[in-house]
Amino acid sequence: QVQLVESGGGSAQPGESLRLSCVNSGNRFSANSMGWFRQAPGKQRELVAAVTYGGSATYADSVKGRFTISRDNDKHTAYLQMDSLKPEDTAVYYCYASPYFEVKDLDRDVSSWGQGTQVTVSS
Repeated sequence: QVQLVESGGGSAQPGESLRLSCVNSGNRFSANSMGWFRQAPGKQRELVAAVTYGGSATYADSVKGRFTISRDNDKHTAYLQMDSLKPEDTAVYYCYASPYFEVKDLDRDVSSWGQGTQVTVSS
């Protein structure tokens, strides 16, 4: 069973930065893609960013140009650098790992979730 441990997050003012980390205890093939979803109160979980084992990244339109996802395969860790934060980025952020290079169905394609970390952006 793959275990994901998240760290980072917290509170920030608009325009500030935060960084999330996610350590994967599974093997390389359990995490062909890693990334983050987020869920705000009353809203569905949405994909924020994803990165494949080879380093190909995808982003939600709402975070393009502000967030950067990366991974260090030697450390089994993915990172989400969040810059120019906005109040609408406030949500619980969940790291995920998938044996697939693209997640199309959360129930089918995501093998593990992190514990979730709160990100709050307010002035």
